[in-house]
Amino acid sequence: MTTIQWFPGHMTRAKRQIQEKLKLIDIAFELLDARVPLSSRNPMIDEILMNKPRLVLLNKADLADPSVTREWIAYFAEAGIEAVPIDSVTGEGVRSIPEKAKHALRDKIAAQLRKGMNPRSVRALIVGIPNVGKSTLINRLAGKHVAATGDKPGVTKGQQWIKAGGDLELLDTPGILWPKFDDSQVGYRLAAIGSINDQILHVDDVAYHAIRFMCESYPRELKERYELDEVPASDLEQNEIVNVMERIGRKRGCLQSGGSVNLEKASMVILRDLRGGKLGRISLERPKLQPV
Repeated sequence: MTTIQWFPGHMTRAKRQIQEKLKLIDIAFELLDARVPLSSRNPMIDEILMNKPRLVLLNKADLADPSVTREWIAYFAEAGIEAVPIDSVTGEGVRSIPEKAKHALRDKIAAQLRKGMNPRSVRALIVGIPNVGKSTLINRLAGKHVAATGDKPGVTKGQQWIKAGGDLELLDTPGILWPKFDDSQVGYRLAAIGSINDQILHVDDVAYHAIRFMCESYPRELKERYELDEVPASDLEQNEIVNVMERIGRKRGCLQSGGSVNLEKASMVILRDLRGGKLGRISLERPKLQPV
């Protein structure tokens, strides 16, 4: 198994900055990608947040398989964590977040009221890996463009407090990845959805793993999108997966001199389609047997 290792310096700083701000935070909004909730869940986050109340937000739920998303909601519920599917682009599910945050903090708010205190705005930390949609969510909650957004990881460079209505304040943070992926499949899943820069892993390797998964789990969507007669579904050999990629490349005109398929171009076509939802609503992993 290959270990994928990297840890840019700005992410080390971001981790330290978050820990320094914890005393100001009431609750953490842990933003995950609904297509890969476990792979997009930073294993360092429990260490960073310690015992702070938490709400898991499954973003980009519009791109994920809804039946698999329901499995993930049940998975987190077993661990006592509420998971909310949202689409920060359209706003689907976002309006429920402030009330759910208050519900998670109900004991603290009740204690303040008993003391005759007027509860202040809830202060929430938004944390997640790069390109998971933190800035888009903040803009949606704030009702205006206050945080930089982009379709590449690493857009948010610093921390900033943002008002989101009268009873919610948000602290935006840069995306934090962890030092290494001991399970190479985690790295490939994150690369497939665009959470890792395409320069980190070879795009043809990423597309290869994506096609293998699609053949096994979503063969119908693969056949329909690329008008393929058939795709192998089990006991896949390497040459079979490469053959599927070449057929897709030929269908999409990814040819080079001599008429052979340019696998790198074909791989980019596959990854763009996957990331943009052109292949349908695809979840790249299902819950494991034990909850987090």
